[in-house]
Amino acid sequence: METMRVYSKTELSFEIISRKWMCFIVHTLANGPKRFAEISAAIPNISNRVLTERIKELEDLEIINRNVIPHRPVRIEYSLTEKGKALSDVLNEVGKWAGKWM
Repeated sequence: METMRVYSKTELSFEIISRKWMCFIVHTLANGPKRFAEISAAIPNISNRVLTERIKELEDLEIINRNVIPHRPVRIEYSLTEKGKALSDVLNEVGKWAGKWM
């Protein structure tokens, strides 16, 4: 039973990070909070519709936070949660592996 739960969590994790653009969004936010337009500018070829969908998915997974800054005009920034920072660290290690072996 325990093996199945671990496998299911691992499978879900791979499903999340394998979705197109997810890793790029996490990587972009690793350097600090960004507004929607900044994320969009940092990721070539992503449409605003898809970026909106992926951001919502990452929010639902508690990987990123949506921060409303109540100035005039209202600003919205996105940042990594602790869970998102931990994922960013893992993705950085995968990048190091890829740089050495791929």
